Amino acid sequence: MANILVTGGAGFIGSNFVHYLIGNTDHHVTVLDALTYAGNLASLSDLPEDRLTFVKGNITDAPLVDELFSKADAVVHYAAESHNDNSLDNPRPFLDTNIVGTFTLLEAARKHDTRLHHISTDEVYGDLELDDPERFTESTPYNPSSPYSSTKAGSDLLVRAWVRSFGVRATLSNCSNNYGPYQHVEKFIPRQITNVIRGIQPKLYGAGENVRDWIHADDHSSAVLTILDKGVIGETYLIGADGEKNNKDVIELILQLMGQPKDAYEHVTDRAGHDLRYAIDFTKLRTELGWTPRYGDFEAGLAATIQWYRDNEAWWAPAKDGVEAFYAARGQ
Repeated sequence: MANILVTGGAGFIGSNFVHYLIGNTDHHVTVLDALTYAGNLASLSDLPEDRLTFVKGNITDAPLVDELFSKADAVVHYAAESHNDNSLDNPRPFLDTNIVGTFTLLEAARKHDTRLHHISTDEVYGDLELDDPERFTESTPYNPSSPYSSTKAGSDLLVRAWVRSFGVRATLSNCSNNYGPYQHVEKFIPRQITNVIRGIQPKLYGAGENVRDWIHADDHSSAVLTILDKGVIGETYLIGADGEKNNKDVIELILQLMGQPKDAYEHVTDRAGHDLRYAIDFTKLRTELGWTPRYGDFEAGLAATIQWYRDNEAWWAPAKDGVEAFYAARGQ
């Protein structure tokens, strides 16, 4: 039984990965998480204590990171500052966590020869035109457009450099937009779902033409485990599920699935520098590692997500009022 260290394992996609690991392997999981506003211990509360060790701490804490790497058979690095709006307000935490934090992990991996998988985002590639038939591939040039995506791009380049310069045993993945359980209510899909539950009119940035390539968090988790087990050191794999939808269609589907008129939402001021379209070509992952998504039907995955938020109001309610107050002050 291996000991897998998961950084950011109390966050959204990190906690989903921890659930997936414990449900589908015999591994023991150690979670390192700073428990910023985006981390929530309640996301791990129903997991067996003998399979999970939680450590509160920051990935920039070199002595702590060194100690944990010395005991880990492999590390999956989810920890990140990841909200575009927040990066526009205050870029500094994104530099600290995404750049300095990743550097700290790489130095520990180098010292202990620890297998490392680095989680990144398709936002490092910038965006595509709405009518462009192309999708991002592993060879697409980086063109980040926000402090968040630029720091993630920087962290990716650090990983590649440490592989080439120091022989660190690392792989990388860039994923499209995740949805599913345990996602903070500041994010687009859970914000709209919880608005409807609370009787608040959902909010749509601009005309809602921006396209995202959606993937259920369970599918992301299964892809990451596949890369950890079968991926070639130094390689990058794009993770997607052919889930392109524009924001207008997503919000209207949420309303429809929740029994509301599909036009019962409010248009608000668009976000500065809002990328137009993301789209992932995951041919390499599918053909070289044999991975396929489980949730090929976005509507089914979204319906399951809506039900989770209906059933788990105690999980998301403590953060809801503060999020809505934040956006109300911005007219969004």
